[in-house]
Amino acid sequence: MADIHHRVGIKSSSEAVYEALTTNAGLSKWWTNDVSGAGDVGSTIEFRFNGGGPDFIVTGLIPNKKVCWQHSGSVPEPWIGTEILFLLDTDKEQTFVRFTHSGWKESSDFMAHCSTKWAVFLISLKDSLELDAGKPFPNDIQIDHS
Repeated sequence: MADIHHRVGIKSSSEAVYEALTTNAGLSKWWTNDVSGAGDVGSTIEFRFNGGGPDFIVTGLIPNKKVCWQHSGSVPEPWIGTEILFLLDTDKEQTFVRFTHSGWKESSDFMAHCSTKWAVFLISLKDSLELDAGKPFPNDIQIDHS
């Protein structure tokens, strides 16, 4: 199995970061502007990109500390069985977001693409909280010409 890992420091409270990861309004400011279903453990969040996209079941929440999702559904196929984890750790000046997308069956070009796009979207999360200027899909930074 292969995993994607990232870490970003955001000059914001853990409460604000947690809200951005656990509410439709928060998620739509940094990942995709078409989000529904965010809520408590057991909720299914639907993320849409031009009509299609992944669903995730919220499997773990510790307020201001941890957010965990399990992929649910059939798209994208390489994500089946994977898990997303956001761990939050605050110091005096910032909240660090430690991101993991785990459970990939194999390392691939698509995994490399997703790793880069996750980095793009984590910077969008940072910008949404620090500058009120996130770049969720469809306004995200493009990393190729396909």
